[in-house]
Amino acid sequence: MIIVRSPLRVSLGGGGTDLPSYYRKHTGFVVAAAITRYVYVTISEAFWPQIRLKYSKLEEVDTVDQIQHPIIREAMRLTGVTGPYLDIVSLSDIPAGTGLGSSGSFTTALLRALYAVNRHFISPEDLAEQACHIEIDVLKEPVGKQDQYISSFGGVTSFEFLQDDRVVVKALAIPPEALANLEDNLLLFFTGSSRSASQILRDQDTRSKDDSSDILKNLDFTKQLGLESRDALVSGDLPRFAKLMAEHWEYKKQRSSGITTQRINELYELACANGALAGKLVGAGGGGFLMLYTEDKTRVRRAMRAVGLREVRFQFDFIGTTTIVQS
Repeated sequence: MIIVRSPLRVSLGGGGTDLPSYYRKHTGFVVAAAITRYVYVTISEAFWPQIRLKYSKLEEVDTVDQIQHPIIREAMRLTGVTGPYLDIVSLSDIPAGTGLGSSGSFTTALLRALYAVNRHFISPEDLAEQACHIEIDVLKEPVGKQDQYISSFGGVTSFEFLQDDRVVVKALAIPPEALANLEDNLLLFFTGSSRSASQILRDQDTRSKDDSSDILKNLDFTKQLGLESRDALVSGDLPRFAKLMAEHWEYKKQRSSGITTQRINELYELACANGALAGKLVGAGGGGFLMLYTEDKTRVRRAMRAVGLREVRFQFDFIGTTTIVQS
């Protein structure tokens, strides 16, 4: 039996500049943090000559080509694991479509587990790149690269996405006290709705490819906010980081009409009226998790609970995608 876990993530600055349609022309920059909420993939030897898949659906097939789940199918093709005596099960701490990068986490976990079947090692960089290849190049999904990279490497990390598709990965050297306070002051609340990010990201992707001046200006400024957020974190200036997060949310809302809703805006205003210094929707937008930064956590939590929001508590994960059982 093989069990692999891969962390989910929160984006701390520069989100949206990791799409190839932008960074291949302008370079991108993102700061992200892996969190202690995970996607798990289990692979075990089956008793019947079939490939059995258990995720939100159940599949029982004879060959890889018959698999309906596109990521599982392409990952098995890429790694050369063909079965047929194989059970693959996926579980997640958080539902998909909530903005925490679950697709990238699932892909990295699955690939590492499949390589472990044949006892092959894969580096974090190669793992992230192969996950990106499946989602972006093979399946043509309008997604960026930060999810696969942060889930693979873990930590609080910056990623510079270069025009030639190389990625420069740097773990941020945040002062220990500031790192502890950052972890403590970031709160996640589920808005009660999940969504598909594809439509929002596809719109951004199309406009970037068309060199829309509005979207390019927005992403250029978002990248600058990401760079300044990195500098604020490394210097331990958390009040500055909070101001940048608030500014980032204002610019993110301008990117697409589908990013926010009246209810989400009301929740954000309520949080700020009760001690939140900044916040934003994590992920592409439209629903999922509202991330807030506050030094008055009791007051914010009380206000959010009063309107029915559920908090998901977390710490930072510094391990990344890892095999936790191999027997």
